[in-house]
Amino acid sequence: MNALPVRAWRRLGAAGCASLLLSVAPSAAAHHSFSAEFDPDAPVTLTGTITRMEWINPHAWLHIDVRNEDGTTTAWMIESATPNTLFRRGFTRDSVRAGTEITVHGYQARNGANRANGRDLILSDGSRLFMGSRGTGAPGDESADEGP
Repeated sequence: MNALPVRAWRRLGAAGCASLLLSVAPSAAAHHSFSAEFDPDAPVTLTGTITRMEWINPHAWLHIDVRNEDGTTTAWMIESATPNTLFRRGFTRDSVRAGTEITVHGYQARNGANRANGRDLILSDGSRLFMGSRGTGAPGDESADEGP
């Protein structure tokens, strides 16, 4: 039986460690605290039409077109909690369908981009859905209801 020399085992071990680190790094970097990207001193209220909803982890994204006073529209991306958390709170694919008029209260991105962290989504019938992520440092997240 041919045994691998010690150098070969060390190389295999180093390659395995590097592979593990590379596979974990993107997901760790993708998740962030609220304050890293959004400004608690820059609240926004956006009223517009849903163009699409991305049910992806670690945060779902709601895309809306907001009509400006001059008649033009601006596309906004609204970050929310995970898809699983949203489903537990009552969000369904029907409640966030493209073409639905909504209002979102949230906080704008620190860099001034048309991106926000959503706190509350208000449907045309007045019902509210909490769309934030708990424990991120967003204003008021400690009182958020995670649902059943």
